[in-house]
Amino acid sequence: MYTSDDYWLTRPDVATRLKIPIKTLAKWGSEGVGPPYAKMGRFCRYKLSDVIAWEEAQYAAVASND
Repeated sequence: MYTSDDYWLTRPDVATRLKIPIKTLAKWGSEGVGPPYAKMGRFCRYKLSDVIAWEEAQYAAVASND
């Protein structure tokens, strides 16, 4: 999903947003379980809209298990 307010976040940006270590985010990326990202050269970048969608999916998964 793309919005006019969408922009790219760095791995440290996303880790700060989620309040998790950067290494955890990197591990999730290698396991394919974290938010989707794009490789730009040697850098990982996350689209804000993708991160928000991933966060909402995590919340929905927990809420449906309650």
